[in-house]
Amino acid sequence: MIRSLIFDIGNVLLPFDFTPAIRRIASQCATPFDTFPPTTREIHERYESGQIGRTEFLQQTRALLEYTGSEADFIAAWVDIFEENLAMTRLVGRLHGRYPLYLLSNTSGIHVDHFEVTYPVFQCFSGAVYSHLAGCLKPGRAIFEIALQQFGVEPGETVYIDDLAPNVATAREVGFHALQYDHTQHPRLVEQLAALGVEGVGE
Repeated sequence: MIRSLIFDIGNVLLPFDFTPAIRRIASQCATPFDTFPPTTREIHERYESGQIGRTEFLQQTRALLEYTGSEADFIAAWVDIFEENLAMTRLVGRLHGRYPLYLLSNTSGIHVDHFEVTYPVFQCFSGAVYSHLAGCLKPGRAIFEIALQQFGVEPGETVYIDDLAPNVATAREVGFHALQYDHTQHPRLVEQLAALGVEGVGE
């Protein structure tokens, strides 16, 4: 029997695209660019994994990109990547109150501060494990074990939903009913949840 569900965020609750952020940030850089250089992505990964904090991330990234705008302008551009997956928002609304719902995501404090106040769907969740606070990233096993301990759930009674195959594979190794999600094929998830006996998904 399914007693709880855990959701990834990026490309599950919130599809994202860094293209708008790249355009806004590049317009205020000494040297224009079409995509973030690999070193920028490395700094971001260190931030998401908790190796560096918000201040270090902003300082290092702005220096690397020779960003000439303000810190506030940079942050506004950096969070301009998300859109709401309305089909998933409606599904979460139907599940809320029937099951405890949780979040497990590779993310950063800047993005958390943005989406938790921007999208009301996040009020439906009883707890969250974010990589920058946990100090580890998916698809590593450690962050899943942290989630199990923090949420107090049994993996065999829990559905985990993620868009990336490596994360789903680790979740299955831990014992979750793990489902890979494609936000362009949302009805498929509804079918899979119904097959697992999750109530309220088809209303």
